[in-house]
Amino acid sequence: MKTSGFAYRLPDHLIAQSPVEPRDSARLIRASDLTDWTVRDLPELLRPGDLVVVNDTRVRAARLIGRREPTGGRVELLLLGRRGDRWQALARPARRLRAGSMVRTGGLVARVETDPVEGQVDLTLRTATGEAGEEVVERAIAEAGLVPLPPYIHRKLDDPERYQTVFADRVGSAAAPTAGLHLTPRALDDLAERGIGLARIELRIGLDTFRPITTEEIADHRMHSEWMDVPEATVDRMMEARRSGGRVVAVGTTVVRALETACRNGRPAPYRGSTSLYITPGHRFGAVDVLLTNFHMPGSSLLVLVAAFIGESWRSVYETARDRGYRFLSFGDAMLLERAPTPAGSR
Repeated sequence: MKTSGFAYRLPDHLIAQSPVEPRDSARLIRASDLTDWTVRDLPELLRPGDLVVVNDTRVRAARLIGRREPTGGRVELLLLGRRGDRWQALARPARRLRAGSMVRTGGLVARVETDPVEGQVDLTLRTATGEAGEEVVERAIAEAGLVPLPPYIHRKLDDPERYQTVFADRVGSAAAPTAGLHLTPRALDDLAERGIGLARIELRIGLDTFRPITTEEIADHRMHSEWMDVPEATVDRMMEARRSGGRVVAVGTTVVRALETACRNGRPAPYRGSTSLYITPGHRFGAVDVLLTNFHMPGSSLLVLVAAFIGESWRSVYETARDRGYRFLSFGDAMLLERAPTPAGSR
């Protein structure tokens, strides 16, 4: 299947540069009949007994701007994640960094542990006073860093909390689960009043989520790996919803990837670890019935996932939304999708 088959025209003026207020006033197109709603209407569009599943990851203030010692040259570090006592980061400019280089930013000191490879380095971080414990370093990152917005957003956020969901909990992501940005405490209360449940997973989103597929065939794309946790309590809620005739409603593609990773032999199970699941057309969905998601970049793995979920009708949904002036990408509007029947013989 050609990557070019997942292209569409996206005018620049439709790429949202700031979120709407209030959050749940974002527009929402229902894919089944192409009718216009808002996220505020979500409780009405779902059914009593459904289960809404959200990703409660919190975005790390991962963009660090510092000075290289002893020259004082400006360096920008973008933390991608932590493995053991080392952090992976993108450095700019990377050409002047070598293993052993030191960068000071706010109350943090970063030691470069590896020579750059395609702009990426491994770091060890400690505070300016020499402390290196995980909690104290995370606090120092939060104080010194900036929330890393996607590259297509060119306007500074007045309130960094607008790039966090209202249910964000544990710090770990380099980007927000953007479909969840639309939900408000009022919307969550209304869902509960309608008899619609809420459950949580955690998937720590990496920056690769913004990268387009660069291979000619989608099957040749190498999917990035992300850490995730589907707890037993969420699995129990899913099984309960299914037994009572309810549906599992994923808020965002990260929830889809997490739940489908945790679904084995058609049944969900608790899972804690990494996932590199790449969902393409023909995937046999075992966990998710309904998807609330934003509009995604042309030629991206996220758009491919949407096409796997609703089939070729994705084109009419995107074209209709574009023609009606919907706002696209991370701070844009949303769509509500119901899963297409799985093709016979697919896996």
